[in-house]
Amino acid sequence: QVQLVESGGGLVQPGGSLKLSCTASGIDFSRNYMGWYRQAPGDQRDMVAVIATGGGTNYADYVNGRFFITRNNAKNTVYLQMNNLRLEDTGVYYCKSMGVGRNQGNTHWGQGTEVTVSS
Repeated sequence: QVQLVESGGGLVQPGGSLKLSCTASGIDFSRNYMGWYRQAPGDQRDMVAVIATGGGTNYADYVNGRFFITRNNAKNTVYLQMNNLRLEDTGVYYCKSMGVGRNQGNTHWGQGTEVTVSS
């Protein structure tokens, strides 16, 4: 049974910081790209940051330089450090796993954690 469980969301003022965590079970974590995706109210779900199995990262232009994705394979956990938060960062943040190699196409989503940036 695959589970991706996010935590760390909440209410924060503009300019503040949050750190999200996603802990996975039921997958070979080290053989999965891990990503964070945001869905704002009434909008589609878009990629925020992805970290590859080898540690390479990719960020949406909007968050580049403010957000940082890391992973700890020993803990089966991926993190998203969010700094200098803006109102536009508000949304539900979802954790996603993406298998590589022979498992390419095997993807899973977490339940999401809400981030609200408001003054």
